[in-house]
Amino acid sequence: MNQLNDFLVKAISGTEWPMFILLIGGGLFLVLYSKFLPYRFFGHAIAVIRGKYDDKNAKGDVSSLQALSAAVAATVGLGNISGVAIAIHDGGPGVVFWIWMTALIGMCIKFYSCSLSIMFRGEDSEGKLQGGPMFYITKGLGEKYRPLAIFFAIAGLFGFLGVFTANQFTETFMSVINPSESLIGMSDFNWKLTIGFILAIVTSFVIFGGLAKIAKVATAIVPIMVMVYLLAVIIVMAMNFSQVLPSLKLIVSEAWNFNTVITGGFWGLVIIGVRRAMFSNEAGLGSAPMYHGQSKNDEPIREGLVAMLGPFIDTILVCTFTAVVIILSGAYLEESSGIVMTLSAFEKTLFGFGDDLLMLIVTAFALSTLFTYSYYGVKCLSFLTNAKIGRFYNWYFVIMIVFAAVASLEVVKNLIDLSYALMVIPNMIAVLLLAPKVNKAAKVYFQKLRDEKKA
Repeated sequence: MNQLNDFLVKAISGTEWPMFILLIGGGLFLVLYSKFLPYRFFGHAIAVIRGKYDDKNAKGDVSSLQALSAAVAATVGLGNISGVAIAIHDGGPGVVFWIWMTALIGMCIKFYSCSLSIMFRGEDSEGKLQGGPMFYITKGLGEKYRPLAIFFAIAGLFGFLGVFTANQFTETFMSVINPSESLIGMSDFNWKLTIGFILAIVTSFVIFGGLAKIAKVATAIVPIMVMVYLLAVIIVMAMNFSQVLPSLKLIVSEAWNFNTVITGGFWGLVIIGVRRAMFSNEAGLGSAPMYHGQSKNDEPIREGLVAMLGPFIDTILVCTFTAVVIILSGAYLEESSGIVMTLSAFEKTLFGFGDDLLMLIVTAFALSTLFTYSYYGVKCLSFLTNAKIGRFYNWYFVIMIVFAAVASLEVVKNLIDLSYALMVIPNMIAVLLLAPKVNKAAKVYFQKLRDEKKA
């Protein structure tokens, strides 16, 4: 296991700057190139998910709201609860500021990438409508760019495993329930193995049902759990109101700590923020376009605006609340990392049973994330082979859940960081090259809206 982790660490060091330049540099270019369009039409995006512009005759399998719920289900989860804790552990409170900056840029990246997912939809070997980076690369840029799409899909076979979620759910269970002490007869390893098997079995019941079932379950679970989580952190902040502003000030002041002891100095701090933000909202990764590409929506710009809401919900809102609770509780000063740090923060601030409540929330988030992530991997394998073979990814997916339950956090985190960086590179290259087509479509779309209002 140590040899695997050493290999992953070395590989990650070679992908840091290409990923950083394409994600942040490319994202800033898109913000300016769009003339801040996604942010200016935030209200219109809300109207779309409320169903005001639904078209029953449009192509696709799910509504824009269902696509957003499924995509948010894959992103609002343990990345927002334990991922933030890992970021603060690795880089201090200031890293949260760079998570914010990356998320704001990510809103624009998702606007472009998910607009492209509708603009350049394709079909799999069974004739079913598909969307995502593989299709806007091959159909938008042409067949000569197919190697870029293949590279993305291969990296996705590893990046879309639910290993981080399975690992952190297991740690949550072990920390809260502590079965090794309360239930005699099994070691920690055997308990983790058992949890992994149970999680794999439960996940199997949903993921083998296909996209419609995944979207239905995600739409039912995610909004409720997000509201429960936000209510819990709002109660904590209300009870510790005097500490909220100092916590936010600490985030901003530490963000500009040029004397930080973090490996890589100040830029090392920024890269930690970029990586954890990418893990939180997946902007630039190319995952969300796979869901949004199957929305019942024939207007690319409309879908892009809906997708833009994802980073705002899961990073600007959820990650910020998590960070404030961790900081004001003092949990960030402890040696623990990941979900254990967040559990400690909630236990300290919610009458001693906050960790139990978080256990319930984490369970729902973990399951919804596992349900949706499997779909991404199926699409990658289907593109590399065919739709029939692609379904076998689900078996590989559930086996890796068991592996992740007993693996170390470092191995799991590094595997995902490397895979994500390798996916960002081909996806962002394609998005930047195809951005002019999105701008052209946006001009037509908003002119059409103006004409309809006049009429």
